[in-house]
Amino acid sequence: MAIKKYRPTTPSRRYYTVNKISAVKKRPERGLIVAKKRSGGRNNLGRITARHRGGGHHKILRTIDFCRNKDNITATVKAIEYDPNRSALIALVAYADGEKRYILCPEGLRAGDSVVSGDDATIQIGNCLRLDNIPLGIEIHNIELVPNKGGELVRCAGLSCQILAKEGKHAHIKLPSGEMRLIDLRCRATIGRVSNALHSSVTIGKAGRTRHKGKRPHVRGVAMNPIDHPLGGGEGRSHGGRQPASPWGWLTKGKKTRKAHKASSKFIIKRRK
Repeated sequence: MAIKKYRPTTPSRRYYTVNKISAVKKRPERGLIVAKKRSGGRNNLGRITARHRGGGHHKILRTIDFCRNKDNITATVKAIEYDPNRSALIALVAYADGEKRYILCPEGLRAGDSVVSGDDATIQIGNCLRLDNIPLGIEIHNIELVPNKGGELVRCAGLSCQILAKEGKHAHIKLPSGEMRLIDLRCRATIGRVSNALHSSVTIGKAGRTRHKGKRPHVRGVAMNPIDHPLGGGEGRSHGGRQPASPWGWLTKGKKTRKAHKASSKFIIKRRK
């Protein structure tokens, strides 16, 4: 994988870059896709509840196996595919009994490789094991928070984390955000780092490309009139004159939004901030 640049034939092409991914299958597996319904930021009454959403290219939703619960059956990687619904690549695997599934593709996994899940699996890229069977210091991703629920943590492109210690029934894991968390040793994780690490290095380059993603234009509050936004108005250009806020006066930077008495708070050893 490499970042591809273009000659500046137009102003939008000057900074336009794409992530050039080789050996990627073009069409998704027919039996593993479902229709993706988009709301455009509207609720069931048709009112906008999330601004600046709408339009964009149509996407097909690929069904991803985050649980990896087909134990002790070897699967062969048939193809590496692009998924428009996530930053990471996905891998199409075919099990020995004929079933096909999509999994998150780790860095270094290629078509023709074999992966397996279960307590007896070896420490190899793409294999899925319980945390109590994974040695300290090994890169892991797609980590469960509740046993047999499916991976919920560390699923974005280029991310991985490590087990720092094991104590009692829990593993001490440092997440990519810097947070230290206790996770049940019965939970599963996949060996390796998530693929497509250069995803964050891509430059959008033009406004139309953002519209293709379903994001509509966002007008700054300081550019509005006082009747339209708390930061609007003023003689000449202004800097708002108060803390950043939404059009309805809610603080938008620095205000804590996490619930104080969340059930999982007791498992956090060190917060990311």
